[in-house]
Amino acid sequence: MMAPTSETKTGASQAARPILPGATLGMLGSGQLGRMFAQAAARLGYFVHVFSPDAGSPTSQVARQETIADYDDTEAVAKFAQSVDVVSFEFENVSAAATETIAKYVPVRPSGRVLHITQDRLREKRFLQSAGIPCTPFAEITSGEELSAAVDAIGTPAVLKTTAWGYDGKGQAKINTAADAPTAWQSLDGQPVVYEGWVDYQQEFSVLVTRSTIGEIAICGPIANEHANHILDLSVYPAPELAGAASEAGQIARTIVEQLDVVGIICVEFFLTTDNRLLVNEIAPRPHNSGHLTIEACRTSQFEQQVRAICGLPLGESTAHCPAAMANLLGDLWQSGEPNWQAALTDPHVHLHLYGKAEARPGRKMGHLTVLADTAEEAVRRAIRARDRLAVAGQ
Repeated sequence: MMAPTSETKTGASQAARPILPGATLGMLGSGQLGRMFAQAAARLGYFVHVFSPDAGSPTSQVARQETIADYDDTEAVAKFAQSVDVVSFEFENVSAAATETIAKYVPVRPSGRVLHITQDRLREKRFLQSAGIPCTPFAEITSGEELSAAVDAIGTPAVLKTTAWGYDGKGQAKINTAADAPTAWQSLDGQPVVYEGWVDYQQEFSVLVTRSTIGEIAICGPIANEHANHILDLSVYPAPELAGAASEAGQIARTIVEQLDVVGIICVEFFLTTDNRLLVNEIAPRPHNSGHLTIEACRTSQFEQQVRAICGLPLGESTAHCPAAMANLLGDLWQSGEPNWQAALTDPHVHLHLYGKAEARPGRKMGHLTVLADTAEEAVRRAIRARDRLAVAGQ
């Protein structure tokens, strides 16, 4: 387990006046991350105004105010900005024009620059490369000639990923042999893509790093992650098997947040390779699915840290009370009817979070379970057992 740290950046400029409880916080995006942000904000005495194109969203169910409009609707965005004291976001697919408009009125945290870099895989890879941060080998692909050159230079197996709009395995195609490359690119409609070399890894993990308006930094992690069908399935914190990687991962995460001049929270996703090297896979400029367990497991959740950071408050302590595991609940669980909530909750260690989504679809994140226990192994066992019970008839 990495000892969570907090420090003030030397030479940081004097902090802007804090945004105190009673203020209204703006949230771009209205999914489950915005929902849990709004819940954390309410506990601290703030109000939340959510902006998104979607009515009846998870965030709107708990926010004080809602604006339903497109992110490219400059007039609606400007009106929204004038009703709040600071704006953050819960996903990357927000237009740069929206953040530029908002920044004329109130701070956007993290900044539009951070969003611009992290919402495009190629820009993100180039940032990591320029900062001297180890990441997966990559090449930009805009033509068949560049694709052939990348296959020769990087080799196979590999993965093609669209530069934008991809998540949970969407916008990706694996290449096993050189002969697969043209078909894989065609399956992505010939969009601009990044060719990434395949990484042999022993563990995927994430580190949550929060940075305040005065450069104070708090780190939580490493959090061990397991995926199924490219979607996060299970997260565990603390992860004893990652203790040896904690210090280096923390330093890399700190470097990223400082180089990007982040105010807010980001998640850095890592691979621990089979030869014990750390490679950065992706950066998420927001809270992350793997950090949901911090709500029960840590002294300060990732969502409260986000609120504290963007409001200029001192950051909280991220240490875990005890080992915890989180299991995602996907829409597949609803295919035979309503899950058996009573059965899952017969274990008093289980905490249930549902996101208020109206339609359950296969692969769609509908909620999660968090379990606290004396050991990581016990937490995992209880979480899996509770999720399995959801499918048991009896309601």
